[in-house]
Order: sequence, then C-alpha cells, then structure tokens
Amino acid sequence: MRYRPLGQTGLRPSVIGLGTWQFGGEWGVNFSQPEVDAILDTATAAGLNLIDTAECYGPDHLSEKLVGDYLSRRDRSQWIVATKFGHRFNSFLNRDDDFSVTGVQAQLEASLKALRVDTIDLYQFHSGSDELFQNEKLWSFLAEQKRTGKIRHLGVSIMQKGSELQARAAAQFGAEALQVFYNRLDRRPEQLFFPHAQQKNLGIIGRVPLASGLLTGKYKAGATFAANDVRSKMDEAKLKRDLAEVARLQTEEVPAGVSMANWAIAWCLQNPIVSSVICGCKNPDQVRSNARAATLVTA
Repeated sequence: MRYRPLGQTGLRPSVIGLGTWQFGGEWGVNFSQPEVDAILDTATAAGLNLIDTAECYGPDHLSEKLVGDYLSRRDRSQWIVATKFGHRFNSFLNRDDDFSVTGVQAQLEASLKALRVDTIDLYQFHSGSDELFQNEKLWSFLAEQKRTGKIRHLGVSIMQKGSELQARAAAQFGAEALQVFYNRLDRRPEQLFFPHAQQKNLGIIGRVPLASGLLTGKYKAGATFAANDVRSKMDEAKLKRDLAEVARLQTEEVPAGVSMANWAIAWCLQNPIVSSVICGCKNPDQVRSNARAATLVTA
C-alpha cells in the first residue's frame, strides 16, 4: 500500500480508501455486523487506513453504527475516520437537507455516538448548495468544535455536478480537504477543483473512481440493476453512453493483463494531488482487488 499526505492536515491516508455508503443498504445488499467486520479486517490487512462514511448512509446512522461497532473492538488509532454532515435519511435515496447550526450540532453528536469515537478525523460538508455552504455561522460553529477536540479537520464533499465556488472558498471557511467525484468518465475536477487545491494546499479525495462499478468492465450494453440498488436510478441515455465509452477504454487504454478496475483506480491517482480514492466494496474479495490497484501507482 502507498500513502500520501492529505494537503496540510498532517494526515497520511492510504491511496486506496474504503467507502461505506453500501453499508446503509442502498446498493442492493443489507450488511450484518460480521460481514462488515470481515470487510474492515481485510482492509486493515491490505494496508487501508481511510474509512469514509456519512450521517445519511442508511436509517439512523446505520453505516456509522456498523463502522463504530467495529472500531469499538479494534485499534481505532489505525484508522482515519471521515464522515459528513448536512442530511437526514428518510427512505431509499430520500433525504432532507439540514445545514443549520442546531441541526449540524445534533448530527455531530449522533455521529460521534454512532462511530463510538471521541474525535472525527475529517468532518465534511456533504453535497450542499453554494448558498448553504456560505453560512459563516455554520463554519464558526465547526471551528469551535475543532477547538473542543470533537473534530480534527474540516472538509467539503462537493456535489457530483460540481461547485467551483466551494473549491475556491474552502480554505477561507477553514476546510482543508475536498472530496470530489472523479474518474476516467468524469474529468471535470481537473479544471474545476485541482487548481484551487494546488493553490491553497488542500487535500483531494476522489470518490466513485469506478463510476459506480461501470469502470470494472463487468457491465455491458443493456445492463440493468435491482430496484433497491442506487444505480437503478441512473439516466438510461447517459448509462448507454457511459457503457459505450467503457467498452472503448477497455479496448484502447487498459493495458493487456491489467484488470480494468485496477487500471481505473490507479488512473485517478496518476496526479499526486489526489491523496486517496474512496472505493466501495461488497465483500472482502473486492477489498483485496481494489487494494491491488496500489501496485500500479508509481508516484
């Protein structure tokens, strides 16, 4: 495994991180605690040290609770624990926004309790609008939580459609890292976000490096997904275009003898400004497979 500095935070995450949206039950699988334990133990053995979750991954902080139960029985110091704030889970892909100071205060306390930790290493503004982002009272409250020790570092997890303003103003509000949607099918962050990160020495965490599994090469034209899988909500025309591009990439860019998934993950890390990429997984074998991508990273 390789490790890179996350901007100027002092944190050194593994270049392959572990995403946990799936633990909340919206990717077609419901996870038991033993299944989560097996995934996280495998991640530890592979050298992963960054785990990324959120307040709204499943009902009643479900993903955080599964992670927290695990952390309570292992060496918490081995992990960089990142979570997010700003939403309330209602039902499958149905959330309410709540970026108010009182709302975020309640979310923070609930996340600390669910994760069973005293401090969250990276607490991230979660896919909110520019108007919600520019709330100085919210960032003043978060700065106070840093002073009390409940948060070590602040970040911004930017919506998929992107917000150049949030990247540009992140440091002004005390954020030290940006989490962005980045993969071979979506290179917009290279123009929208990376220049600001370079200028302000912000860490970059890439999410969805496999384009929700499309860049594994496993799915072909006409692929469908179960109703309880978030991918069932993808725009059909875009899915068709993306799968056609995946087929082209597999033929023209993926080296012979290299799995497309490993190539796609390593591709995101070719620019050293990207500290880590967050990879989801459904079982220990997928963790091991994702971790092997680190062998293709040379920088």
